[in-house]
Amino acid sequence: MKYCKDCEPAQEIHWVAYLSVVLGYLGQPFFDFMEMLFKSTAEAISYSASIPFLKLMVFLGFGHFSKHSDSKDTLRTKCFWEEAERRGIKMVEFHMGLIRDAFIAEYKGKTITFDGLPRPESLESDSLKWMDNKGIMKIKFEKEGLPVAKGGVAFTKRKALKIFNEIAKPVITKPNLGSRSRHTLIHVDTPEKLIYGFKKAKKLSPLVIIEEELRGYLFRATLVGGKLVGVVRRDQPEVVGDGIHTLEELMNKENERLERKGPIFHKIVVDPDAEIELKREGIGMKDIPKKDRVITFSQKTSRGIGGTTTEVTDMIHPENVKMLEKLGAYLKDPLVGVDLIIEKIEEPWFSEQHCGIIECNSLPFIDLHHYPLFGKPNNVAGKLWNLVMPETKID
Repeated sequence: MKYCKDCEPAQEIHWVAYLSVVLGYLGQPFFDFMEMLFKSTAEAISYSASIPFLKLMVFLGFGHFSKHSDSKDTLRTKCFWEEAERRGIKMVEFHMGLIRDAFIAEYKGKTITFDGLPRPESLESDSLKWMDNKGIMKIKFEKEGLPVAKGGVAFTKRKALKIFNEIAKPVITKPNLGSRSRHTLIHVDTPEKLIYGFKKAKKLSPLVIIEEELRGYLFRATLVGGKLVGVVRRDQPEVVGDGIHTLEELMNKENERLERKGPIFHKIVVDPDAEIELKREGIGMKDIPKKDRVITFSQKTSRGIGGTTTEVTDMIHPENVKMLEKLGAYLKDPLVGVDLIIEKIEEPWFSEQHCGIIECNSLPFIDLHHYPLFGKPNNVAGKLWNLVMPETKID
């Protein structure tokens, strides 16, 4: 697989991602119809057949089970597996080539199967069909009075330019389906940049989101059982000027943090993308930033390229909790990750003009709460297990 900088922090095979989106669009009407006819039967068959099927694959030598997390598992898998072991939940992961993230969990005779993260079997919602679709999400949330950025969805360059000309600048372009900021471009303020960002996003999705760029910090909020259980602020790789040291010296000092030696957080690097970002900010590595000036090295917040996280659950304003839990009640789904851009999480969302929800995730990276660079860890995996297997709850 060819390496793609735009796919950081996790690589995608472009044509596979694009084709999966197309097939999803084409097949959705059929699957919706079949679900309407056979939903309860299909769910029963799927659950009863899944474990025998996995065991058959292992027996035939096509796959194998692992009883513990390994280095190839994501941090998300690691944190909820560790919590399962702490509670006495026996869990195995099915592997077949590159396929993984299929799990069987057992506790005192109760057995469940799941992909990615455990969910209560009886609480799956209809919103799972569209939650990860940014275009549909935007329309539905706007009708509910939930804050979202102005913009729209485009299939053609002509439509993209039309949307661009109708909304405030700068704008952002991103794939209609996707996560982790893959193939996203921000600070788009000219038609030329718009077309560049449009083509970049098109590599992963036939539809592209063009929307106003919100102002503030990026926060990840996680809802479990409709309740807000954690909020982290995600920051780009950055340093703060002191009026004395050069940007290069400040970066080197920041990179001395022991936490930046991996495997969770990594050093800030000056690559071609960082050079473009620094040029946009009008500063060079030998320059001395003014005191308290924040200099960023990337448009992304990924930990793999030097981004950081800060646990801020105790800081969030009650009105923001109310808004996020209203979102959870609307989605009616037991597990949701919400990305929100806002200047001050400790102030009401409606006091800001350019804040909003940018996406929702049905398979959120709960490890962001478990391994923050700043602040105390938040055991969101435990709160999820309390919902899925309440009998394992530890006081």
